[in-house]
Formats: sequence, structure tokens, C-alpha cells
Amino acid sequence: MSPTTSENVLSYLEAAACVRQHAEKARHTARAVEQAPLLAAAGRVLAQPIVSDRSQPPFPRATRDGFACRAAELMAGQLRVAGQLRAGEPWTMGPLAAGDAVEIMTGAAVPRGADCVVMIEDVQTSGVFVGLTAQRTLAPGDNIVDAGAEAHEGAVLAAEGRRMTVPMIGAAASCGYATLAVFARPRVAILATGDELVDVSREPLPHQIRNSNSYSLAAQTLAAGGAPRILPVVPDEVTATEDALAKALEMDLIVLAGGVSMGKYDVVEQALLRCGAEFFFTGARIQPGKPVVFGRLAERYFFGLPGNPVSTMVTFALFVAPLLRALGGEIDSGPRFVTARMEEEVRVKTGLTRFLPARMESDVGGAGVRPVAWQGSGDLAAAAKANGFVVVPETADRLPAGAMVSVLIL
Repeated sequence: MSPTTSENVLSYLEAAACVRQHAEKARHTARAVEQAPLLAAAGRVLAQPIVSDRSQPPFPRATRDGFACRAAELMAGQLRVAGQLRAGEPWTMGPLAAGDAVEIMTGAAVPRGADCVVMIEDVQTSGVFVGLTAQRTLAPGDNIVDAGAEAHEGAVLAAEGRRMTVPMIGAAASCGYATLAVFARPRVAILATGDELVDVSREPLPHQIRNSNSYSLAAQTLAAGGAPRILPVVPDEVTATEDALAKALEMDLIVLAGGVSMGKYDVVEQALLRCGAEFFFTGARIQPGKPVVFGRLAERYFFGLPGNPVSTMVTFALFVAPLLRALGGEIDSGPRFVTARMEEEVRVKTGLTRFLPARMESDVGGAGVRPVAWQGSGDLAAAAKANGFVVVPETADRLPAGAMVSVLIL
């Protein structure tokens, strides 16, 4: 869209596709790389693949406590116990002799010549001889992981662009990575606008409110892998907004909260226009968050989010977080949805994709979700009780109890 304030309100799917298109471009731009100690790399985005430095496991590994032997020999009768082998201990007596078994512990290297491990609960032993208990069977390969079965030397265990998870930290440690190359965190300018806002440290007057948006946005930025910088609150005045935008251009991404609706003092779009911004969309058919704005200013992406705090959180999760993750080099940039079972019916009007605050609980049988009563997009108390937002498609007027639904995760 050319630099204009002409209305360009998209459906949620259209707006999400627009952000996704720009996220894909952003993912392929050059970015700084840092070296991080292994533990400090948790949650960071890999700028190098994690490659196995040797086969995993590097030896045939016993997966149970028991006896290493040849399956056919133990099926035929008792075997002589030739020794004991603990994890981390080498077997120095050569290949397993015919008629022998070795007591072995989980994680130990299986001696050459053995083709299985029989679990200790499946045998009878005198300490000198070992035999199968009645009606037990044994086959080659039982309770052994072959060398290289998990990964061969040179195999990629985690690709560049993946965010480091707990298992990936473990995989990197197993391959000897004391440090990892990770992408630098994108710097995010956070600009809350509004004459009514005061800092959290101040006692607000009756007509004022504390600036919660800057802090919730900073927390969401951290969770999405960014480095937030909270800038001073901007009054509802065009020139002041222009000045704040000029300072924000030092960052990699600009996120504004407030001033994007249709009110007389909602001046953010006007200031952006005067600064030469290009608008990709100026609204999305969603609730909360319909006035959300997305565009680019002097090669920096920006989002203008509605000022109501729940709208701010939802639009950040839907649109800002995916682009931010892509700016940080992450392949799977989101947004994050899960599926859960509705525990009670919800009725709404059609025409907007709605995101209703909800509480999701899960166990081994699955996840259930129940809406949280709320008073609209300014209700922070309801949002604080929720851990997700139930998605109601724009063509649906109800979600019946028992239906499987999508839930947006912050």
C-alpha cells in the first residue's frame, strides 16, 4: 500500500498472511552473531547447526539392567556369568565367549559377541549361572541401542534458525559445545502514547492511569527473543510523536501502543504519514485489536497497536511476535496456537475473528479450556487470570461445549 491513511482493513487471515510474507523476507536479512556460553544459549536462536561430533551412541548401549548374552544360547539353557560391567567401565576381556553372559548395568557398553540384554527381572541367577524364567522369550537386539542408531557422526541435531530448547541444550552438551553461535536479539523500541499515562512508580490522579502497556509489551518482547527498550511516554501530539519516532528508528523494530483509533487525539497514523511511512494494513477484523496498524518507516518495520491493554497483548502475539522472531533469525516464527476442548458454550456475533480470554488446563487425557469472564479489551484483571485466548472464527456465532477449538498462547 502506498503511504496514505486510506482505510485498508483486512480479515485476520489476510493480515496474518501479510505479516508472514514480511517475516519471510526479514528472516533472510543479514544479522549480527554472538558467541554464548552453552547455558546462556537457552532460548536463543542458533546461528550455526549443532552437529554430532561422533556417532550416538558411540557404542552399543544397554538400555536395561540385566545380562548381556547371545539370545539363542540363553533360550537354550543356562549360561555362565563371566563378569560384571558398569556404565562408564570398559570390557577388557575380549569378545564374549560361547556359553557366557555378563552382568551389565543400564548405559554400559555391550561387550562384543553379545547380541541382546535380558532384563534382570526375567532371569534366575545363582551368581555363577543365569537362566531365563519360565515362559520368557528373548531375541537378538533386545534392550540394546546400536552404535549410531540415534545419530551418525556429522549428523545435524539442530538446524540454524531453531530456538534453543532444553533437549537441544542437552544435545549440544553431548556433542561438546561449550559455546554456541547465536543471533543477536533484535532491538525493539516500545512507545506508549497517551496524555492519561503516568509511570508505574507514580501515584495517578483520578483522571490518569499507570502505563501498563510498556511493561507488558517489554515482557512479550523478551519472551519472543527481542531486547526491549522502553522509551518515554509520548503525549497525544503529532510533533511529539514524530520526535519519538525519530529516536525509535535507532532500533530494529518499532512498537507503538495507543493513538491508532479514530478519536480526535489519536495521532499516531498522522505522525507516521508525515514521517513518510508505508502502511501495509490499517486494521484487522478482529476483537480485540481491530485498529492495529502495520507498516515500514525508513527501512524499519513498525506496528501501531490499540491502547487498551488486552488488545495490545493479543495483537502483539498475533502480529508482532511472528515478525520479531523472524527478525531474530528464527525459522518457526508463529504465532503460537494449540488445540483444546471447550468446557462450556460461547456465543458471539459474526463478522470478526474473536480472541476471548480463557483458562486452559491439561492432563494426560488432553486439554480443556474455559472462557474467563471479562469486561472488554481494557480488562487487565481478566487477562491476568487467563493463560490463552479462545479463537472464534469470524463466520461462527457460537462454540459449543465439547468442540475442539484453537487457543492463542501468549
